[in-house]
Amino acid sequence: MNRASRLLIGLAAIMGACGVILAAAAAHLPDATRLAAASSMLLFHASAAIAAVAVADRAVVHARLGIVAAAGFVIAASLFAGDLVLRQYAGHGLFPMAAPSGGTLLILSWLVLAVAAMWPKR
Repeated sequence: MNRASRLLIGLAAIMGACGVILAAAAAHLPDATRLAAASSMLLFHASAAIAAVAVADRAVVHARLGIVAAAGFVIAASLFAGDLVLRQYAGHGLFPMAAPSGGTLLILSWLVLAVAAMWPKR
């Protein structure tokens, strides 16, 4: 396993921890639907990023595309969740269209993983 894979797993683990923290905050704060959505996005895509790294490392999918998909999951879910959390606590987002940009990148990352699964192994 290379450095990029280890870094992605580490970042995904931090995403998972943040997802649990946000789930707890959402459970204890009134009107925290944004935090619940951010939590779900982080938890789900942390697992997806770890899985994408694992299947890329084992050459189940095209390795480079699998790592690209994992990186996309980490970046996009963090962008999406970060925008929602900032909106919850600060009343404004990261930048205009940050959450939709993150969501679009998540969709693209899933499609990259699909291509990685269909790409012939060498």
